[in-house]
Amino acid sequence: MHEVSAQVNAGEMVTIVGPNGAGKTTLLKCLLGLETADYGEVIRAPDLRIGYVPQQFKPQASLPLNVESFLTLYGKINPSIAAELNVGKLMKQQLSSLSGGELRRVLLLRALLNAPQLLVLDEPTAGVDVSGQGELYRLLKRLSEQLGFAVLMVSHDLYVVMASTERVICLNHHVCCEGTPQKVGGDASFRALFGDDLANQLALYHHHHTHEHGLGDEDYPHEHHHDHTGHHHG
Repeated sequence: MHEVSAQVNAGEMVTIVGPNGAGKTTLLKCLLGLETADYGEVIRAPDLRIGYVPQQFKPQASLPLNVESFLTLYGKINPSIAAELNVGKLMKQQLSSLSGGELRRVLLLRALLNAPQLLVLDEPTAGVDVSGQGELYRLLKRLSEQLGFAVLMVSHDLYVVMASTERVICLNHHVCCEGTPQKVGGDASFRALFGDDLANQLALYHHHHTHEHGLGDEDYPHEHHHDHTGHHHG
């Protein structure tokens, strides 16, 4: 990757999209401090609390650990958030026995235990069936408004993402384009990567969704003005 900059503002939902091998996960890991950039720097707000949901997490069947024990390793469980995520009924189940969707919700709850200001998700719908994808994104939006955190995610589920996100960063080893879903869907570089048909459907899908559900700019208040900023060049 080269000349990549990304910024996430308080209360915002930002999605990084791009083809396989474009550097999306590497960018996230550099922003999180899990990998070091070859050059450039990552700038974070002072004392920024980050919650992270990784793309891959496979519990060992040989390790007897139930959901409650797993979560308490990371912090105190908030019963109301656990209920919101529908995790309460899973507490006594073995971590290794969970379905993909159940595990995704448990990992999301774990990421929220330290009351993050920024929630970072790598392919949040991995292992979640199609019917659960829209539900997950709506839940993320509701929680972000309720708990006051920003969201930065990588995803290939373009239809659902574009209906749920306020700003899109299209990455292919560099930032090809960035902006609202409508703007990105109309960008020539996005069309070159994903095709005209997808770009056209994307713009229509997002337009229909926002009008149908009333998700205009007025529904995204930004009372907080501190930035959660990451700049990466590598």
